Amino acid sequence: MGAKVAALCAELGPGAMLPGERDLSTRFGVSRATVRKALEELMARRIVERRHGAGTFVRRPAVAQPLMATSFGDDMRRRGLEPSSRLLWSDTVVADTDLAARLEMPGGEPVLRVCRVRLADGEPMTLETLHVPSSRVPGLTGDDLDGPSSYYELLAERFDRRIRSGTQSVAPVVLATRDAELLGVPAGSPALHFVRTSRDHRGEIVERVESYARGDRYLIEMDIIPPGDATAGAAVLSGAVVP
Repeated sequence: MGAKVAALCAELGPGAMLPGERDLSTRFGVSRATVRKALEELMARRIVERRHGAGTFVRRPAVAQPLMATSFGDDMRRRGLEPSSRLLWSDTVVADTDLAARLEMPGGEPVLRVCRVRLADGEPMTLETLHVPSSRVPGLTGDDLDGPSSYYELLAERFDRRIRSGTQSVAPVVLATRDAELLGVPAGSPALHFVRTSRDHRGEIVERVESYARGDRYLIEMDIIPPGDATAGAAVLSGAVVP
């Protein structure tokens, strides 16, 4: 039975809503209990997903996230998806001692903060908050990063700053109610918490981004390099396993 429903999923395509249990039992000539068991097996195999109050849907494939210094837009376009952003808010704050240290800037100077939902083909993928010293991107506003605009492209074209290196950490979390609403998933859903700090070709930090990526739409890809391999120095972003 599971194979028949899986074949129907392939026919309907990612994101499609499946018929209800009663319709499926009639379609395949089996009991609703058999249909329910088949759906549970397909959920365990991450072929379908159940959305509370909406129904059962064919799961969209997870987006692989390589640990590379590439923009969200480049990642999505490489997978045939159309990236965009929805601006939630932006402001300017005075850097306290902790934030100044993280951004390697003098304390007491302004920092631009921009909070956006990042989308692929109109579907929310990540919720991210950017921090950047205002002096390194003079005149930049949150409105500049609304819609299809790319922060990395603006850095290069308007400010002659190109991303060259950085560090990124990743940790599993569960989403709070508000964050889950913005990402279109139930509260308590799993997510990946990314913290990325990137430097430009001058060695200055031009972004510190905290983002929450949907756990059902992201997986992490990493190259495995033998210890002592000379190519290890080619890695753009580094990671570590913390005990």
